Amino acid sequence: MEEQKPRLLDSQFAKFLAKRSTISGKFREQFAQLVCKLSMSLAAGDSCIALTEEEEGLVRSSGLAGTEANPLVVWQGRLYLQKIFAHERRLAENLKRLTADSSSLVRDEALLDTLFGGVDSGEVNWQRISAERALEQKFLIISGGPGTGKTSTVVKILALLVSAMGPELRVGLAAPTGKAAMRLQESIGHSISQLPIHDLIKAAIPGQAHTLHRLLGVRRFSPYFFHHGDNPLSYDVVVVDEASMVDLALMSKLVDALRPGSRLILLGDRNQLASVESGAVLADLIAALPDNTVELQKSYRFDGGIKGFAEAVNSGDSSRAWAIMTGKEPGNISLLQEEVADYGGEKYCRYMEAVCQARTLHDYGKLFSFLHSFKILCALRNGKAGVTGVNAQVERYLTARGYDCFGSPWYPGRPVMVTRNDYALDLYNGDIGICMPDPEQPDIMKVWFERSATILQGMLPGRLSACETVYALTIHKSQGAEIDEVLVVLPEHDSALVTRELLYTAVTRAAKCVRIRGRQAVFDTAVSRKIERFSGLALRFRKNELSTDVRASADKE
Repeated sequence: MEEQKPRLLDSQFAKFLAKRSTISGKFREQFAQLVCKLSMSLAAGDSCIALTEEEEGLVRSSGLAGTEANPLVVWQGRLYLQKIFAHERRLAENLKRLTADSSSLVRDEALLDTLFGGVDSGEVNWQRISAERALEQKFLIISGGPGTGKTSTVVKILALLVSAMGPELRVGLAAPTGKAAMRLQESIGHSISQLPIHDLIKAAIPGQAHTLHRLLGVRRFSPYFFHHGDNPLSYDVVVVDEASMVDLALMSKLVDALRPGSRLILLGDRNQLASVESGAVLADLIAALPDNTVELQKSYRFDGGIKGFAEAVNSGDSSRAWAIMTGKEPGNISLLQEEVADYGGEKYCRYMEAVCQARTLHDYGKLFSFLHSFKILCALRNGKAGVTGVNAQVERYLTARGYDCFGSPWYPGRPVMVTRNDYALDLYNGDIGICMPDPEQPDIMKVWFERSATILQGMLPGRLSACETVYALTIHKSQGAEIDEVLVVLPEHDSALVTRELLYTAVTRAAKCVRIRGRQAVFDTAVSRKIERFSGLALRFRKNELSTDVRASADKE
């Protein structure tokens, strides 16, 4: 991977700590370089960096490591910032207690057979196995690619838990983003309606999902939450979808806030992109706790084309993936030959035609259906092939065909994405809205957001503190979405940001069709580049090692 350059923040932070160390001369400069490297690694998603014996001695002699009051921690040949170390250590401690707390519930074999079928089919039923594990364990990870039935499985698990523990069972459903929470809520509702179980059990399964921040209770202008170890959540069971997106700090705070005796179920795909912030928590926990993990392997969403392509990308086989994409069959995954603006612009022309005809909130709801059916996903944010460049190209294409996208910043049909959490408005990073007139006051433009499958809420544009046009969005922002067709746009030249996980995440957003625009050299390099995040989380379980140089206490959120 190409060499990273330190940011101004990295170099200034390193100078700040070096000046406060007890070392001088060339050793201070070496210490500053180590701190700069740590800061850069944290920005790249690592939780810590590895140290040589000489480097470890240098850090210990700096006077800035060794006590809880110091900013740095040395543990098992790794260098941490104190706060990151505390989160990692606390998470490991809490999960060890949770996995050791075995209180197996009575299995209703008849209900298991009703929900998952019998055990004599000759094929391993991993969904049933995950349900049996959930009855035996307080902590369970259900991993699997898109379409493997993670959500439908967890609904059946909740039915079993309600049957075993009673209809008063309190269940919390959560996801990292508002978009993922809404999708979880819709999937849960659909799955409940299909269950062949008593209505009393169905009624006990909640139909509402929250963002993790909302579940834990946000405190405005504070990094701490309302719920924590001393004020735990009231739920008996907490289910978290899209767990690969949850960073170390947030996962630590969630587990710390669990009520004693409660259960935690994580759903996610370990092959997807990890969290934007530090850590690859889901992947680390799957590696460290195989007895608490079930991998669902049968996909019910994809046909052989997208599934085979995704598997080739995930295995690093770029030749096979390229051959699938450029072959005549299957027709639902192909290399796009025409310009992105032409292909995407024509798709959005159909959307703008619907915009011109929309008059009621019901009509506006149909516009969201279109936005959920097609997306341009960019590997990068900036540049001609990035989000900013592609959005501008699409707007120019639409304007050339009579849909004025430049007469006003808030033109009818403009799709926007919220880029910063706004707890006062109950809007979250990644939420998508559509700018349209208020049906009752057509002279007033509002941005409409989906609150459920049937409810829209309008906001005056001036109230939105941070949002951007979203004909195209980054692959990172698409996580948690299921889209009929995606157009994946790779950069003209290689970038260290374009990785195997990024491509896999983009391709597996599609339910029906994938188009990819990019050069083979860039594609091949991306498929060969795998993200490797460095942390000590899995090590804490493998070696049963929780001793440390310092007694870093947990934050009291």
